[in-house]
Amino acid sequence: MPQQNITKRDLLARAYLDMLAAEAGTNNSPLLRSGNPDDPIEMLIDELSSAPRCEERTSIRADLAATAIMVARAIEGVDGLTRDLRRNRPVVTLATHAADVVSLVAQVLQTCAFGPEAKAFDSGRSSSTSRYFFLLARDGTGSDHKPERGNDSVANALHAGVPIVGAAPDPRRHLPRDLLRAAEHHLALGQIDESAIRLVIEAVTGAQPTAAIGTQTVRAADISDLVLAIRADRTADDCVSRLEQVVATRGIFDHSGPALEELAGYGAAREWGLNLVEDLREYRAGRLDWECIEKGLLLVGPPGVGKTQFAKAVAKSANVPLIATSVADWNASAFLSGTLAAIKSCFAQARKLAPCVLFIDELDGISDRATLTSEYREYWTQIVNLLLEQLAGVEDRPGVVVIGATNHVDHIDAAIRRAGRLDRTIEIELPNADSLAQIFRYHLGELLPDIDLTPAALAAAGKTGADVEAWVRRAKSHARRERRELSLDDLLREIRSGREGLPNNLRRVCAVHEAGHLVVGVALGVFTAKTLTIMDAGGATHVELSRANSQTKDGIENHITALLGGRAAEEVLLGQATAGAGVGEQSDFSRATSAAIDLELRFGFGSIGVAHFSERATELLLHDPSIIALIKKRLDRCHSIARDLVAKNHVTLEAVARRLEKTGYLDRTAIDELLKNYPVSIDGHPTSSRHATEFVQ
Repeated sequence: MPQQNITKRDLLARAYLDMLAAEAGTNNSPLLRSGNPDDPIEMLIDELSSAPRCEERTSIRADLAATAIMVARAIEGVDGLTRDLRRNRPVVTLATHAADVVSLVAQVLQTCAFGPEAKAFDSGRSSSTSRYFFLLARDGTGSDHKPERGNDSVANALHAGVPIVGAAPDPRRHLPRDLLRAAEHHLALGQIDESAIRLVIEAVTGAQPTAAIGTQTVRAADISDLVLAIRADRTADDCVSRLEQVVATRGIFDHSGPALEELAGYGAAREWGLNLVEDLREYRAGRLDWECIEKGLLLVGPPGVGKTQFAKAVAKSANVPLIATSVADWNASAFLSGTLAAIKSCFAQARKLAPCVLFIDELDGISDRATLTSEYREYWTQIVNLLLEQLAGVEDRPGVVVIGATNHVDHIDAAIRRAGRLDRTIEIELPNADSLAQIFRYHLGELLPDIDLTPAALAAAGKTGADVEAWVRRAKSHARRERRELSLDDLLREIRSGREGLPNNLRRVCAVHEAGHLVVGVALGVFTAKTLTIMDAGGATHVELSRANSQTKDGIENHITALLGGRAAEEVLLGQATAGAGVGEQSDFSRATSAAIDLELRFGFGSIGVAHFSERATELLLHDPSIIALIKKRLDRCHSIARDLVAKNHVTLEAVARRLEKTGYLDRTAIDELLKNYPVSIDGHPTSSRHATEFVQ
């Protein structure tokens, strides 16, 4: 290559590559001369001239070559730093951004930047006749990779007057505090560009590629991709072609994010996935036939609950490729033929990569043939038929697990959900407080390690994992802009977006109210409480209802009584009640009144006798004062029983309310512990502990 075609920036990079190649035993000649004997780069090349040569060419690794180029570019971006690292005593930090390149950066610095004669500084073994350097490389994974660790070593190196370089993904978080304070230069590895990729190919293969490198490939490629694509036994142009393939398929083998075992809040879907992971392990070992594996799943849930993340986690835990697509991707073509071709191509790729997970999002985008007009029926029928063909044949897709996702299960063509296709349907519900706290912990990583995240989880009630990720990201950004550590208040500020939390006086009311539901419900055997929660919007009791006696007159009245238990607890413990029990169509009063109306006019348990009135007739009858009186009498009787039970269990009520008010959240374990220490009783006799095991959803 003519010297005039080489940018000045690449002079140092080429010198570093030559030094690494010499260390590896290559017989390549130095790539260029600057013509200036005092030039520091020329001095590096002089050092290479005496290096022994071997007969056959050997290559350095592509990732090492890429790292050398990026380190060289960072160093030559500071005037005089190349010379200073060899002759003076600069203090430098280098941000690598990625943990997996830290060791490569250290190798480049030690071999190239400091010079072959320099030795690593050791305060206990230093000699005045040798030249030293102090290199601190931290990838952020060690327990001592913190600002408060290693400051003594930095002080010793500063005192000795040796050049100091600290390399880490995030120097502020991973390097000694005093190193950052003493640093004169703060460098960072840049992004790989086309010229860097071409130089890596030249360093590895000995030739420059003639083929163009696509812009998308350049943008998407990282150092790990280069070592997969660029090898000495390939031509330069073959390396370009292979790099494009590697980059194009990276998403398929991307196992970033949590494994299935780390996911929280997925319930039955998580259990299904763990069973699948075990089955795939047995299948790959030849101990299980493909026909024995449950290989199709339809995930249902609102946007943001983590359907895509679930598929990624399954693939990661099973260590198989993930092919992610969507109906929108299939329909990107303006013509039916393009859509059909996209479906065939997707399944063909999955069969080629099997065993694998094929994830199809937005499956409700394929119209249900039962709802189509004749105008569109032929178009969608061809699409549905092809999808059914791809899904149905076990022999046609061995090793391919298909996970579909939808927000609207009722929009899915019934044939897609039949046996042998996506015949298993699991709904992913919004995460509860426990799951939200775990999701917060995952996205926070090592931040706020000793902070109870329950307040954040309670403030986030009713939201999704995607919401949590966004809040954490914004909270980190806010703290970073203010140049301080992240706090729990930062999270709460983002979650609430200016909304005030629940005042303390209402917090007490909510705690008493939910405790009332628990006491009455347990006393009458209506339910087993799963959680008691105080959120920004109020309180909630999540339960498993008992099926025993649920269809009898007494069972329904007990249910009404439990619904009124919250109001009764407020009256007994606080001396007055709030309006909370009657707000909205799903309120305690609304549901209790509806049940009382059903008893009187629909279920045959009222004074009218064995009769069932239509909805219209019921509306008319409710204008009759005598009917209203019957309903009121029933509600008053249930309310009186609730007050009596609350009063008899005053100690239990207060204990539960006090704990709930303090923590904001009681899970099943905490509830069982409280009821064990403060048993609920009827007429002075504790309820049977056997009740708690009889209730099912």
